[in-house]
Amino acid sequence: MAWYQIKGPQADIVISSRIRLARNINGFAFGNKLTDEQAKNILSQLEQALGAEFLRTDVDSLSPIAARALVEQHFISPEFATQKNPRALFRCDNKSVYVMGCEEDHIRLQCILPGLALQDAYRFAVACDESLDAALDIAFDEKLGYLTHCPTNLGTGLRASVMLFLPALTENRMINSLSHQLSKIGLTMRGIYGEGSAAHGCLYQISNQITLGLSEEDILHKLEETVQNIINKERELRSRVTGEAALIREDRIHRAEGILRYATRISSEEFFSLYKELKLGIAEGIITSISAETLNALLIAVMPAQLIQNEVDPPKSSTERDALRAAFIKKALEVKPHG
Repeated sequence: MAWYQIKGPQADIVISSRIRLARNINGFAFGNKLTDEQAKNILSQLEQALGAEFLRTDVDSLSPIAARALVEQHFISPEFATQKNPRALFRCDNKSVYVMGCEEDHIRLQCILPGLALQDAYRFAVACDESLDAALDIAFDEKLGYLTHCPTNLGTGLRASVMLFLPALTENRMINSLSHQLSKIGLTMRGIYGEGSAAHGCLYQISNQITLGLSEEDILHKLEETVQNIINKERELRSRVTGEAALIREDRIHRAEGILRYATRISSEEFFSLYKELKLGIAEGIITSISAETLNALLIAVMPAQLIQNEVDPPKSSTERDALRAAFIKKALEVKPHG
């Protein structure tokens, strides 16, 4: 099963944990300096090093819709989907490990797990990294660490991130202040698809900015400690909603559930707004007929490319696509009769 179909630790707030390692192979130019032949050579070496456990997908041969669908699943970056050079995704769903070959760096290895699971994600990523290190001539300097295309990834080459659901902090207008505080300690806050993306549905990615001069353990400890403090604050703010405010919140949540169950057109923007209400309703025990796993799976399944990629007769307009989304959601949330 994909990471977004499983309920992880602290799922009321933490959607996923991701570890990403940037690596390069000695003897090849970085990034856009690569020739097509060099890129193909790297991909061939990578495929052999990873072995049969990993399924290869040549992203440069996919349609724009199919490539975008992989972005929506968080398997590849938005930039990787639109590059023109030979490139491939190697995926091992059993271990939730996904390797982009010939992105900005020759190798972008990532592990994504549901909930707050940074240590497990790191363990799976390192196991894969060690096998690549044994099979390939990875670029490494004794003083600088792993050599990367962008200087900000020098050192460990590690980006650790956690996707958080923060409706209470958002409603209390504390996100800008939090983002500012994070930047002071070497962390950054981004939207649902990373750098430059919006925080739809009160979903935020928090990750380390510094990779040089810190150990992997230091990076993970700082991020875990900070995320736990944010989780505690979010829960505290949620618990303060009582009396009339709680009644208004409950009414808002049930109205959102009604729209998702019965509307005939839902845009992706509206879905994020409704998702926010239902996610909070499930976390607070207000909604019991929909599981967190079902809702998280919908978060991926109803995105534009994911929704239409397997349609024999794809929608010809945004109105038709919104109707398709509403029908898909209605079926997913259908109440099954007992007995």
